[in-house]
Amino acid sequence: MRYRIEKDSLGEKVIPLESYYGIKSLRSKDAYQITKHGQCRQIIKALATIKKVFAKTNYEFGLLDKKVAEAIMLSADEILNGRLHGQFITDSIQDGYGYGMNDNANEVIANRANEMLGGEKGKYDFVSCDDVNMNQEIEETVMLVGKMATIRLIKKLVVEGKKLLSGIIEKSSAYDGELKIWIDSIVNTITRDIKRLDKSMSSLMEISLGANVLLEGEQKEEYLKKLLKNLNQAATEKYVFPENKYDVIRSLDCFMYVSTLLKNFTINFSKCAADLKIHITNGDIKVALQQEIPEHDSATLMLDMVRQMSFYIMGNDLTISRCVEEGDLNNNLYKPMIFACMNESANLVRRTVRTVREKLIEEIIL
Repeated sequence: MRYRIEKDSLGEKVIPLESYYGIKSLRSKDAYQITKHGQCRQIIKALATIKKVFAKTNYEFGLLDKKVAEAIMLSADEILNGRLHGQFITDSIQDGYGYGMNDNANEVIANRANEMLGGEKGKYDFVSCDDVNMNQEIEETVMLVGKMATIRLIKKLVVEGKKLLSGIIEKSSAYDGELKIWIDSIVNTITRDIKRLDKSMSSLMEISLGANVLLEGEQKEEYLKKLLKNLNQAATEKYVFPENKYDVIRSLDCFMYVSTLLKNFTINFSKCAADLKIHITNGDIKVALQQEIPEHDSATLMLDMVRQMSFYIMGNDLTISRCVEEGDLNNNLYKPMIFACMNESANLVRRTVRTVREKLIEEIIL
């Protein structure tokens, strides 16, 4: 393997020649080998979206050369389409401000943009990391990344929850009496929790941007309006600026609110699974035997798995609550932990719901 040497104020680092990440990303990875899990895909896509939006807005206000802006946006689009995700190497648990993940995005996008313009990785001859990061403030960027990723993960969970409901309702028509009443109660419970999660996303829509914008007065005001418009077009969500920008930065209770609803959904889903296990054991509901776990009742084992997942989510929810409680004034060093727990919980719940639907609900024998 061939390498290149990159330098910063701390010294030199050896970087694989074909890597799009650079010295700052590698320093973060080396310093925080905690979980050895990288950023989730939605975090990576949120970073790319933000860099793209700022590049577009900076060009429109004459702050960035057209070729540079276009190269940054094309590089971001590649990431949004699933490329270069393996170049995001910083740990999901890292420095409290999120410098690592932000630097990682800047380096990957800048190096890819330079490559598009005929430059070499690590040289930054045509596009610098400062170009990619222009007018962005780390606290605001990382907060928006966390909110955007959470919204998209909850959306995916809501879609999966609705598929589960459709499957249960379809099967319920074969039953009557007390069993039908019990099934309807499950439908009501899951429907209620899915609606709550769906509505909770609005609590994440307030954002603060512009602390480092290199403009003043009316020009800055116009810049922020254009930035918000470009963001909403790129993200397909309706973000808004708050009445009090410090409240958005200082308080992270929106993540605690969503986490609580996610925990409530999981607990109710676990209770439904426990009840379903009784009906399967009693023979009231019959499920085709899955062959993945030979010589065991895979249906009841799967329902026990739901309960284990519920216990795990409770732990993540407690961690999120404690992290939200911490922080000094406008600084909260626990954001990466909040995002890591939130992303993990949303993905775990969604995959569990999907597994139950595909391996159990769809296998019910009518």
